[in-house]
Amino acid sequence: MFFFDTTRRCSEVESERPESEWVSLAASGDEDAFLFLASRYREKVWNTASRFARGRSELEDLTQDLFVKIWKGLPGFKNDAPFEHWLMTVTVRGCYDFLRKHRKRRENEVLSDPSEDYSTSDPRSGRAAEQREAWEIVSLLLEKLDAKDRTVITLLDLEEKSVKEVAALTGWSQSNVKVRAFRARKKMRTHYEEIGLER
Repeated sequence: MFFFDTTRRCSEVESERPESEWVSLAASGDEDAFLFLASRYREKVWNTASRFARGRSELEDLTQDLFVKIWKGLPGFKNDAPFEHWLMTVTVRGCYDFLRKHRKRRENEVLSDPSEDYSTSDPRSGRAAEQREAWEIVSLLLEKLDAKDRTVITLLDLEEKSVKEVAALTGWSQSNVKVRAFRARKKMRTHYEEIGLER
């Protein structure tokens, strides 16, 4: 895999060159410059993707695909906004596209939290079981939302971003984000009651 096989190598690069120069080099096709940027932003992209992916393998594939999108989109990057903002916009929109493309397949798969490793948890502790149960409930409710609703809820409630930030990342208006979030939370509440989780 392009990104995961080369992260270690690019992380060894040390330079005081400003990020804007790395971006310009990467945009012109310099692979080493892109790998340097990929290593710098790997954690941010990985963490965001983990909110949308299901299982470690899917998370790795999604993150890989996101960096490919970033690499291919770099020649069109305009310096009218910070590079990090542009990169995270590509990441969020890539996650949204992923949800739309894979929703039907994912509905029939077992739920798991790709950001947590429960296999090493102490089986005598109820903490891991509680976390797993909570995540499965949230995942189940999110799966019942369409791609736009899930994206808004994920960014607002799980990523804890502001309405303004979500609007900027998705390209939707702030009023659209607010209305969609309100409706999505209402749908989640209804689904929560329908599946017998209301106490």
